[in-house]
Amino acid sequence: MFFKKDSTQNEKNFLVKTCALLIHAAKIDENYTEKEEEIIKKTLLELDAKKDTITQIIKDAKSIEENSNQILDFTREVKNLPINDKIKIIEALWSIIYSNNEADIYETNLMRRLAGLLYIDSSTMGDIKDRIKKEKV
Repeated sequence: MFFKKDSTQNEKNFLVKTCALLIHAAKIDENYTEKEEEIIKKTLLELDAKKDTITQIIKDAKSIEENSNQILDFTREVKNLPINDKIKIIEALWSIIYSNNEADIYETNLMRRLAGLLYIDSSTMGDIKDRIKKEKV
């Protein structure tokens, strides 16, 4: 199991907040696509979300993302995950960004900020970015 919490509510909260972060990355270039949503759904499954809850998680996450003006709330739980789990989320974020084969200045800035907020060193972040970019382009 990717993520284990004491209660179902805590796990749901984690999934919704992580999904909101992924949606934020998808929407930052003002072009939220079906391809990006498919990456988000796939990531939620990798985070052990139940298939029948994904639509509701995305709906809740979209609402939270639309009503928030900062990413700190989305990163709070993710930053405490083990490094391997954080890397999976960073990979999903870069996959979303490069789903259109390019990263704009806003997307790059977001990832720079997330590196600090999630305690990912710039070398690791760059390696993940380069690997995902090569896979997508």
